[in-house]
Amino acid sequence: MDLAAPPHPAPPRVLTVAGSDSGGGAGIQADLKAMLALGVHGMSVLTAVTAQNSLGVHGAWELPAEAVRAQFRAVVDDIGVQAVKTGMLSSAATAATVADLLAGLDPAVPVVVDPVAVSKHGDALLRAEAVEVVRTRLLPLATVATPNLDEVTWLTGIVVTDEEGMRAAARAVLGHGPRWVLVKGGHLPDTEQAVDLLSDGRAEHWYRAPRHGNRHTHGTGCTLASALASYLALGDDVPTAVGRAKEYVRGAIAAGFPLGAGIGPVDHGWRARAH
Repeated sequence: MDLAAPPHPAPPRVLTVAGSDSGGGAGIQADLKAMLALGVHGMSVLTAVTAQNSLGVHGAWELPAEAVRAQFRAVVDDIGVQAVKTGMLSSAATAATVADLLAGLDPAVPVVVDPVAVSKHGDALLRAEAVEVVRTRLLPLATVATPNLDEVTWLTGIVVTDEEGMRAAARAVLGHGPRWVLVKGGHLPDTEQAVDLLSDGRAEHWYRAPRHGNRHTHGTGCTLASALASYLALGDDVPTAVGRAKEYVRGAIAAGFPLGAGIGPVDHGWRARAH
């Protein structure tokens, strides 16, 4: 080994601010797996610990604000970040703490806000009093917000049943300040295609893909937001990053596997296993 050889340069650094999933399918664990698969260095700020498996969330314990703040400062002040993704924030206090921290970042650092409200199994991950904080303090800091249709209703009161409703939802979410919104239409009744809408209020980008019959989709939302943050850190513009993130998630869903007695996870390493 040549000890005089220069060290390899660090890859882009992406920070996830989210809760943990002890089953490894969603949350911090999914975020870091996706980031590794896409060639960035993942770092984490843990907001809550959950006892979770393929059947649901069996308990959740929020970390104190000082722990969230200390993790963030330790990473950002020493290592630095090229993108940030937020996930489970649990309470109004945690959401406000995270909003304060993100407000101090360089405005050039892209922030992906995944307004996680309910788990795949229907378990609440965001308290009702926290929704207003997310709406008024976190969304204005977002480069891209990535709500699914249930989260759109939480944030805006709009119930989406078709593509025109997705347009109305995008306008309503954009009214709270994010630069872009990706309205995820996976819960639309159309069984043939999964349809998502990306909008900045001026341009619309529709992403359509055949639905997969695989039921093992735990972690889909976390994975998409993390992939999007990763591609933004790698230098893509928002529409390109969304397209590449969706292609990665499409493969991960197709390769999702059974785990335990319930809903298994998407496969974050599908590309490595495909070769």
